[in-house]
Amino acid sequence: MLDGIPLVDAHVHAARLPTLKQSWREWAARYGSPSLLDLYDEEGTLVPELFDEYMEREGVDVAILFCEYSPKSTGIQPVEDLVPILSHNPRRFRLMANLNPHLHYPLADELRRQTALGAVGLKLHPVHGSFAPNDRMLYPAYAVCERENLPVVFHCGTSVFPGSTNRYADPALVEDVARDFPDLTVVLAHGGRGWWYDAAAFMTLMRENVWIEVSGLPPKKLPDYYRNFDFERLARKMIFGTDWPGVPGPRANAQAILDLALDRPTAERVLYQNALRVYALGRDGFENAPAGKDRGIGTT
Repeated sequence: MLDGIPLVDAHVHAARLPTLKQSWREWAARYGSPSLLDLYDEEGTLVPELFDEYMEREGVDVAILFCEYSPKSTGIQPVEDLVPILSHNPRRFRLMANLNPHLHYPLADELRRQTALGAVGLKLHPVHGSFAPNDRMLYPAYAVCERENLPVVFHCGTSVFPGSTNRYADPALVEDVARDFPDLTVVLAHGGRGWWYDAAAFMTLMRENVWIEVSGLPPKKLPDYYRNFDFERLARKMIFGTDWPGVPGPRANAQAILDLALDRPTAERVLYQNALRVYALGRDGFENAPAGKDRGIGTT
């Protein structure tokens, strides 16, 4: 909680170090705090108790943990590695499923396996996985998510990691998915980082079920990135995330959101209410959060 506002970090990479390629480790060392290594044991595994205490100090009430299956770029961080953290504190930690159509078949079966572990949504990383988000081989997974009311989070921004295919981050490719699955909830992670800010913002404002998630973006620069839009209006559809560990810390980033001088209701939407609504976090936590019409949680 920060300044009396609950805090959801909707984009956290809690990977084991041995599963990561060297480029990812260098990125974390460059943009994160060196003290974060104190949270790991000698084998490079996050210690659940230490990680939980860290998130408590940072004011994070709920953190959504990401796995990833991208052997070409960042490595394979299997979902099973996150289970000990989830088990330690299931109220604070939630899971985001991940699929790679080059590795998983049938996609729907693997999605169901990961959601059985408690996943609150599906993350796709076309840039690191080398596939287009509108490839028809992904449609069975989209159909499951639409039917089960699970959001799909798309990496929507450039990546500097070797092996990345940045053209697959184009929001226009995700627009095809939103067209073909009109009841699917879509989240644009990284908000069009690079040269797609305008496209991501326009798509978010155009479609009711599309959201921007701001992980990997310096909060103080958000008004500049989206200067061609009514920022207060766009912020009402933003979801807070950090891309941890590549940040100084969740508390610092959340405070930077508050420093943008958004009105209080809008800041609360960014820091937790939109995540409650999109990821249905109120099913297992935030029991005292105000109820809304969508899924019975959050506010609209």
